[in-house]
Amino acid sequence: MVSPAGPPPPLSSFEEPVEALVVGASRGIGLAFARRLAATPGVGTVWAGCRSPGASDALVSLADADERVQPVVLDVTDEDSLAAAAETIGARARPLNLVINCAGILHGPEQMFPERRLREIRPDWLARAFQVNATGVVLLAKHVEDLLPRRARAVFASLSARVGSIGDNRLGGWYAYRASKAAQNMLIRNLSIELPRRARGALAVALHPGTTDTDLSRPFQASVPQDKLFPADRAARQLLAVIDGLEPPDNGGFFAWDGRPIPW
Repeated sequence: MVSPAGPPPPLSSFEEPVEALVVGASRGIGLAFARRLAATPGVGTVWAGCRSPGASDALVSLADADERVQPVVLDVTDEDSLAAAAETIGARARPLNLVINCAGILHGPEQMFPERRLREIRPDWLARAFQVNATGVVLLAKHVEDLLPRRARAVFASLSARVGSIGDNRLGGWYAYRASKAAQNMLIRNLSIELPRRARGALAVALHPGTTDTDLSRPFQASVPQDKLFPADRAARQLLAVIDGLEPPDNGGFFAWDGRPIPW
């Protein structure tokens, strides 16, 4: 695998033009991916999927400035939405060479927050975490599978988290988030076995972006050293370099932002 250090190269490992879908593109790392891909030589259409594209001023501005950026309604918790988005993309685009899933939940509605101890566990929080962080990932794959090229290189990458590593878990807590990300990792491993049966050049990987300055991590940044807190654009740049450096033996792997493998 190529190191992500240094300036980002074009996506030289893909055939051009690279057709990409970014899920969760309204903000944070997803928006940064959309911007970075739109600025990368050799990239064709950038499909920017999110629940409400018109509600993101930043995404609307990006699409207005670059006609290659195409917002599309896509909600990983709504299978009808996924099917409709896949139909839209399939009707207007070449095969997808790159799918990057950035949708995820750590905290949110009804005071959902990472659990520190058993007494804080709530079944509705567990269900919501699995719905977004695990089930949504495999449903996305289900609906984009037919959009991948038959033979050319393609990558299905989903943002996981180091805390989803069972082997690396030494602190406990965060039950719903850890477990749902660990489940996502297993689903990615399954995808890495099945997808190449139809799309011979397809790779499926889980990626850890590092702690990134987004709404998801903001309540937990106080103890993060400044040099370990990445701006979203830097996280996107680093992960695109990791993606571009993936080789066939990396299929089904779990990799950090610096290209190093993470234990399951």
